[in-house]
Formats: sequence, C-alpha cells, structure tokens
Amino acid sequence: MTKDLPLLGAALSLDMLAHHQDWILSDHRDLELQSFCWPNTPEADLVKMTARTKGLLDGYTGRLGLHGPFSGFNIDCADPAIVEVIRTRMLRTLDVCAELGADQMVIHSPYTMWKESDLEANPSKGFMQIERVRYVLTPVIAQARELGVTLVIENVEDLTPRLRVDLAAALDPKTVKVSLDTGHAQFMHRRLGAPPVDAFVNAAGAALQHVHLQDVDGYGDRHWHPGEGSIAWHSVVAALGRLPKMPRLILEVNDEAGLRKGVRYLADQGLAR
Repeated sequence: MTKDLPLLGAALSLDMLAHHQDWILSDHRDLELQSFCWPNTPEADLVKMTARTKGLLDGYTGRLGLHGPFSGFNIDCADPAIVEVIRTRMLRTLDVCAELGADQMVIHSPYTMWKESDLEANPSKGFMQIERVRYVLTPVIAQARELGVTLVIENVEDLTPRLRVDLAAALDPKTVKVSLDTGHAQFMHRRLGAPPVDAFVNAAGAALQHVHLQDVDGYGDRHWHPGEGSIAWHSVVAALGRLPKMPRLILEVNDEAGLRKGVRYLADQGLAR
C-alpha cells in the first residue's frame, strides 16, 4: 500500500521552502533547512531569517533539521586558532536549532582518500584523528546534548563506510550519529572503488538517522534528481528497509524548484511517496 512506503522529505533554502510550503506542510514531511550554514550571514540577517522560518512553518509538526557549517574547514583541524572559528560557527547554528525547535544538525565527515590511505600505512593516525575531532567538537557536542540536537556525520569523500560510524560512536554514541549522502557514496564508488551505496547503508546500521537522496553519474557531485544518474535505487531502499528504523529521507538536489520530479520517480518505482 502507498501509505506503507517511506515518506520523503527535502533539503531546502528558505526561498524554496516558501515555494514548496504546501507540499511540506500537507504531510508534515521531514525538512532540512540549508540557509543557516553559511559564514557570511550577518547576525541581523540571521534574526530576520529565523523569524521568516517560523512564519513559513506555522502549524508544522514534522521533524526539522539544519545543515551545519562546513565550508572552509574540516572537523579534524589541528590549528587552535581555526578551531575557535569552527566552534563559533557550529554553536551559532545550534542556537538557531534551539530557536526553531530543530533536533538534528548535519556536519561533514573529515575522511578523504589521502587520510584513509595514511591510516592503512600508519594505524596510529586513526587514533590521532579521532582525538583531533574530539578536541574540535567537544563544546559543540556538549551544547547539542543540552539542546536535544543530534549531530549526524555525512560522508563526503569517504571511501570506507565504517570509519565515520566508528568516529560517531567514539565521540558520543547518543548525541552523534551518521548521515549518508547517496550521491557522494556513488561518486566514490565509481571513481575510487568505494563500496556501492547500499553497502554504506549496511555499514551504518542503526546509527544511520539521516539520508541525503541525490543521484550522480559518478563524475561529479551532481545532485541530480533520483533516476537521472547511475544509483541502483531499489537496492538502496531495500537496504534502508532492513534498518531497525527508517532514517529521515531528505531529497537534496540542485534543482530545488523541481525536486518533486525525483519524488515522482521514486513513487513510480514503488519505493517512496
């Protein structure tokens, strides 16, 4: 039955939330706002944006998350001066989470092909990297815990699906969980030999609480609608269905205005609604 299918949500800017407001609110779909992660937003604008969001979400009872800051840094940064900037930016977005009632914030994984290869050559680097991330994020995790916000670590250049899962567990198994970006996983699979997308789902298991749904051809981070790239969606959704609990399924596409094209594709395939 259609109602038994997973309900799709979306990652949207505030302007695109206004565009899709009726669609989001009619079924109280999961929502991820992506307008609060940029470093060049003045405080005065942030106040206005927060007020606008409250107006757009009047009557909304669905699950709300925010994409956290990510541009210009990695969460395993070893420079104390830059660490202070990272913390300030992340804590500011957590303040917005508190103001809006959001209970999830997406952050980016620190792993790359270069770093993972270094781990193979020198396993002690793995311990050092976890401790660098712990140093950067300790006040952020503490604030998230206080606010009831779960931090979810999204794969970006990850080759090994379990690394960020183990990282999350080492940091705080209750407050830090895992996100999966299907397009990022497929890109790394096609270009660098990482496991396929469903293997990323399997590796994350119950720690997977958030998924960015986007399609790629394996040659760039396309953020195409599902069905426009090379991802085997039936295997991905089947793997998601085997999890103890379905994570938030968030369409994250460049064509935000037309995102319901991907919804129609997945619905026509009998995979989601």
